Amino acid sequence: VQLVETGGGVVQPGGSLKLACLVPKFWLSTYDIRWHRQAPGKEREWVATIRRESDNTYYADFVKGRFIISRDTGKNTVYLQMNNLRPDDTARYYCNAYTYYGQGTQVTVSS
Repeated sequence: VQLVETGGGVVQPGGSLKLACLVPKFWLSTYDIRWHRQAPGKEREWVATIRRESDNTYYADFVKGRFIISRDTGKNTVYLQMNNLRPDDTARYYCNAYTYYGQGTQVTVSS
């Protein structure tokens, strides 16, 4: 089982990045998909969820209004559009479905 995150990188404060999570076929109709993140020395924290059936989305307060989670069923991919990035958004971002996690992709926000 593999979830593969891509799209991380280094960006200046105020900039944007779009992460992608490729999931196994049919998982988008089977599982809710979540993004989490973990900064050095901190615990992993939940960022956003997209529901499997309703397409409803949910966000942690610290990303509301800045991040958007979406999915493309035809591409088996979930996205996290991150706008107005701040230095405290620096973390490794992980995609999660059920008990499965990907390896993550590093996001660094720095001037």
